[in-house]
Amino acid sequence: MPSPADHPAEVAAAQAVLDDFLAAFNARDIPAFEKTFNFPSVRLASQGLVTLNPGDMKPERYTTGALAEWDHSKWDRREVIHAGPDKVHIDTRFTRYRKDGSVIGGFDSVYVITLEAGHWGVKIRSSYAP
Repeated sequence: MPSPADHPAEVAAAQAVLDDFLAAFNARDIPAFEKTFNFPSVRLASQGLVTLNPGDMKPERYTTGALAEWDHSKWDRREVIHAGPDKVHIDTRFTRYRKDGSVIGGFDSVYVITLEAGHWGVKIRSSYAP
């Protein structure tokens, strides 16, 4: 079993990806957000299985659907499940907030962060978020 204790540099790199992922998402910085992925990337959530590629994220994503009232998100939990030389699994929980600070909801998810061609990025997300 891949142990996080045996791969501290990989765990740190994966956690840094999650830091950058949420910072870019909250800033609505699509180019920076896309840099946090290893494409193609897969998201399994309420809409089913979606494959993401560069250019799929559009500005209107931040103002419609499940994010219509959304202002920002924060990590509540980021616990490493497994870690190896080129992949880290992280059990997460995040909360979405409105501009006034009220909570939209908290959501559990698992992120798989991979190392591909020297780049750490989000490869797979499985979430209970809409």
